[in-house]
Amino acid sequence: MTPDLQRAAVVAEALTWLGTPYHHHGRLRGIGVDCAMLLAEVYAAAGLVDRVDPGHYPHDWHLHRGEELFLGWLAQAGAQPVQTPAPGDIGCWRFGRTYSHGGIVVQGGDAPHILHAHLDARRVIRTACDEHPLTGRPVQWFTLWS
Repeated sequence: MTPDLQRAAVVAEALTWLGTPYHHHGRLRGIGVDCAMLLAEVYAAAGLVDRVDPGHYPHDWHLHRGEELFLGWLAQAGAQPVQTPAPGDIGCWRFGRTYSHGGIVVQGGDAPHILHAHLDARRVIRTACDEHPLTGRPVQWFTLWS
């Protein structure tokens, strides 16, 4: 499969999760998912990574610890930093002390649209990067394609 087709498969899979309720450590479409498990399940379903098991992580680890767990999971999956994200890439935002919130780019452009599971919204939502709750937060972009 070409990279363009793989990216399209990631976006298509991600969009099937839209509206899934937020549930810490959940990983079931339509039932419950958090932002980390959303990424793990979407990229595994699209055939880009093996199923990821991050082990237990407290829901508020980013408020009390400085360890970059999320960035470590991305590195373990083979994600590489990029300056400009394309559809199918990953954004990771700083919430609390660490980069602890991730989403999937579903539309590129000056303000990419991200699909992410957000606690305050209580579900998987689509948000432009220049909208709440992402706007103004430090972000790092990653890709699984070289």
